[in-house]
Amino acid sequence: MKEGRGQSDMAIQSIKGLNACSKAYGLAVRFIDISKKFPVEERYALNSQIRKSSHPVSMNLRKAWAKLRHEAHFISKLKDCDGESNETDTSLDFANGCGYITGKQHPSLTSSRKVGRMLVSMIRDPKPFLLAPAS
Repeated sequence: MKEGRGQSDMAIQSIKGLNACSKAYGLAVRFIDISKKFPVEERYALNSQIRKSSHPVSMNLRKAWAKLRHEAHFISKLKDCDGESNETDTSLDFANGCGYITGKQHPSLTSSRKVGRMLVSMIRDPKPFLLAPAS
């Protein structure tokens, strides 16, 4: 199984071994830490939104992993992940524009775009990830 560039050709034994999942999870943890520093008035707006959109990326990847026998379901979950990833990037753009994160932090946080590229690659070519149908 392959996952775009950088993923080993070796079969992935667990969803945790998938680069996109580990990167998405790591970014979500970083977003929690950084959003703690947002102004109090953003607690129920941008702060909440960035957390709500970043967590489902790795969660939906785990759901997709459970659907490896069903291509349409697998792709559907990957598309959900991609949508949440894009939403997170938009929230980060707002945080940058409002000065809640620095221009230096912004590019490293929007590395979720790399996750998005991995997801799109998996959506375009899901075959290497799918399991053979049960007989």
